[in-house]
Amino acid sequence: MEKYSQFRDKVALLGTAIAPFFPVTTPPASSLWTPLHILLFVIRVPPVFFLSLFYFLVLEWLPVPQLVRKGVLWLILAIPGVWWVDLQVDGVKRGYVDIDPALCVAGYHSLPMSIYHLRKSRRTEEGARYRKLAEVPGHLPHPGTIIASSFTSPLDPLYLAGIFCPIFTRSYPSTRKVERISLFRAILLAFGPPSIFPGNPDNLVTMKELEAKHPQSIICVFPECTTTNGRGILPLCPSLLTANPKTRIYPVNVRYTPGDITTPVPGNYILWLWKLLSKPTHCMRVRIARSMYNNPTLDSPIVWGEKAAGKGSGVDMVVDTDIFDSLHLRNGIVKDGGEGETEGVGGKVKKDEQKVLDRVGEDLARLGRVKRVGLGVQDKIEFVKVWRKRRR
Repeated sequence: MEKYSQFRDKVALLGTAIAPFFPVTTPPASSLWTPLHILLFVIRVPPVFFLSLFYFLVLEWLPVPQLVRKGVLWLILAIPGVWWVDLQVDGVKRGYVDIDPALCVAGYHSLPMSIYHLRKSRRTEEGARYRKLAEVPGHLPHPGTIIASSFTSPLDPLYLAGIFCPIFTRSYPSTRKVERISLFRAILLAFGPPSIFPGNPDNLVTMKELEAKHPQSIICVFPECTTTNGRGILPLCPSLLTANPKTRIYPVNVRYTPGDITTPVPGNYILWLWKLLSKPTHCMRVRIARSMYNNPTLDSPIVWGEKAAGKGSGVDMVVDTDIFDSLHLRNGIVKDGGEGETEGVGGKVKKDEQKVLDRVGEDLARLGRVKRVGLGVQDKIEFVKVWRKRRR
């Protein structure tokens, strides 16, 4: 394993020694369970295959209600035994709430979940008047907001589509713009190799442009640009810095138990399907942070430079900068770059801009109970090369 030591986090001399690109090994099990695993796999493959074909080839192109789409997606998740067992939302207390109708359609009406409630006042505690989480304004992503999600498994976009029906995007560490992709491409992205440069720059848009074009939609961003094993948060690309300063951004972290259904290494489709379909259950835990904004205050929807307008100063956050504007790209690790600026992915990032990225990264790490690491997309590209040579 010495050849892989370079792919453990070593930021600032005292690194965390976390290896975010190593595949998670499957917990050992007795050979007596092998016939059961084979039986589950054989039984589950046909319905998952045909439901997937029905959704991506037929349903996705028809003008059907979102409830129907969500129901089919949750059914696809239910067949392999993916249980949404825990949901935690910052600022909302633990309790119980009516389950979303989409979950009932998918057969989740009897699922024991940890949901949350909000008491209106302690004075009415005896009355125990609970409110649905969906009725509590500002705590969940809603149309016109952005989701900044961790990315560990093909199940991440499938879950997010089954709950929020967002517009998915792909981010690159070399540019602040994003590429709009479909749910199917977002799933395949979890199996694909990492990339620093976009294949077709003409398909790129800023977050602000995408928001203006789809004001009634949720936009989902994977700011790490590639998948990990869920044991660390990679440096974030600057795509979130082109978001409207008045748009809410919700960091979302999804974790799985066991973690062997994560896909930190590209490929291995068949092996992943075996792990997914041969086990009785998989537990999914979702964490949603308080919303934040792409501006210096982080917590209030003001325009950049709005407070300083009277002083004759302001900051423009939506100027696109890509790797061709900077000759220095070092794995997304922030370096000192002069007064008020740091050097990171996508070119120079101002200190106020870096605070936005740091806030999202810290929230994702806190939600996932992991640490931020200094290894970036370029490190993963090198890791994949070494890993494939070892496998030959």
